[in-house]
Amino acid sequence: MRPASKSNKESDIVNTLQCKVNEILGAEISGIDLTQPVNDATRDELNALFAQHAVLVFRDQPLTPPQFMRGAEIFGRLMEQQIKKFVLPDYPLVGSNSTKDLPRKNGKLQVRGENYHTDHSNDLAPPKATSLMAVQIPSDGGDTQFVDVRRAYDDLSETQKTALQHLRSRHVHESSRSPRSFAKLSPTDMAKIPHTEQPLVIKHPVSGRPALYLNTGRMEGIEGMDADAGFALIDELYRHATQPQYEYRHQWRVGDMVIWDNRSVMHQANADYDPEEYRYLYRVMLQGDKLEPFV
Repeated sequence: MRPASKSNKESDIVNTLQCKVNEILGAEISGIDLTQPVNDATRDELNALFAQHAVLVFRDQPLTPPQFMRGAEIFGRLMEQQIKKFVLPDYPLVGSNSTKDLPRKNGKLQVRGENYHTDHSNDLAPPKATSLMAVQIPSDGGDTQFVDVRRAYDDLSETQKTALQHLRSRHVHESSRSPRSFAKLSPTDMAKIPHTEQPLVIKHPVSGRPALYLNTGRMEGIEGMDADAGFALIDELYRHATQPQYEYRHQWRVGDMVIWDNRSVMHQANADYDPEEYRYLYRVMLQGDKLEPFV
């Protein structure tokens, strides 16, 4: 990473940043203390790295909820959590992922976020980013996986890219063919949940890169296509995008803060840990803009 060309104390802060790029996706950032405010130069540097690498990992950052909020705000404006029952009472912009909130089926935890997806894709302006802060982690398992839907799009044939160019899908709270279960909402709460049409291929507002935009839990087919054909196309693209060559698997440690770009990656949670062990993370999301198609 090239340091900013400054000659004052601000440059000393920027120059301490180190960026270790993962082989497949994402980067680990060190040389920064997120319990402290950052200056404009550091903020610009981090946002440039975020647009490029899509997943940033900050190790050894045991942040309180206010510090976590401030760290995430380096990358944008915090937005409200869609499901209010999973927010911290004193900090309503901070959600929680807790083992204690998860149901079990045949002794196995039913985690929120299992199956690759992008967060709140049914919003007119879905969150640009999501961040988790690890407070307590089981001794084994509970990883979060990410796949690069930019590279997945790049690897499609030109014929496939042309066929996808103008296609859109309706994103709802829970697709009629969703592979995972969503939180059950009251009729009143359900009426507040948005739904919208999203492009199948989107353009990143900063880098300009195209990416597949998929969420099999929320996509209700493809506009203008027979239902079976539309869902078949979604499944085909999903299988393509979730191949191992596009994946980074994050193994959590207490004190990790991870932030990812919902316009560049999909992610999924894993329930492969002892349900008697406690897993607890804070969660925030950043306000995004209406998605633009890549044409």
